Amino acid sequence: MNSLLKKIYRRGLRVSPSSYLLLDLRKATEMKNMPDVEIPRSAEIALRRFTDHFKGFEKVEVVKRIFGDKTEEVLRNLKLEFFSSKRGYMGVSDDDGHLMVSTYYLKHGKVEEIYLDLIHELVHVKQFMDGEELFDDSFEYVDRPTEIEAYKLTVEEAKRIGMKDMEIYNYLKVYWMSDAEVAKLAEKLGISLPAKI
Repeated sequence: MNSLLKKIYRRGLRVSPSSYLLLDLRKATEMKNMPDVEIPRSAEIALRRFTDHFKGFEKVEVVKRIFGDKTEEVLRNLKLEFFSSKRGYMGVSDDDGHLMVSTYYLKHGKVEEIYLDLIHELVHVKQFMDGEELFDDSFEYVDRPTEIEAYKLTVEEAKRIGMKDMEIYNYLKVYWMSDAEVAKLAEKLGISLPAKI
C-alpha cells in the first residue's frame, strides 16, 4: 500500500457509532484537559474550508505552536475534503496540502483520537507548506522525519489532555505497522512499552 493511502487509513475504527452530531470534546471524553473545540461528527462528501467545519482550533495552544502568528489565516484558508470510505481515516494531500477526512471515521472514531489525528495532520500541513517531502519512501514509516515530528507533537498533546502511556501506545497502533514497528515508534516518542507486546 502506498504511503498516501497509509496516511488516509491511519486510525483504527474500534468503537461503536456515536450519537454525537456535534462533539464538544470536554463533554464527550473523560480527558480532563481537552480544549474548547467543536468537531461535528457528520459531514457531506464535499470540499470545504477547515474553519467551516472544525471550530476553535485557532485558539488551541498546540495548533498555535504549529502555525505561529499565521494560525487563523492558515486554518481559514485550509481546504478540507470529506470522503466516504469505511476504511478511511485522515491524511494530507501531497498534491496541494489540503486535509482529507473520512466521514466514516469522523462519525465512528474515538473522540480523543479524532482530535489527536487532526493535530497530527495539521503538522503535516505545515510541513507541506514548508516544502518538506511528506511521503519520503527512502525511510520506513516509523523512521520518517515528518512522521516523527508529527507524532512527537501529537504525543505531547495526548499527555497534556490526560492520556496515559498505555492509551497513547494503543493510539499508535495501526494495521499496517507490526507490533515491533509500533514498539520502535513508541520508544522513539518516549512512550513506556507494555510489559508484553
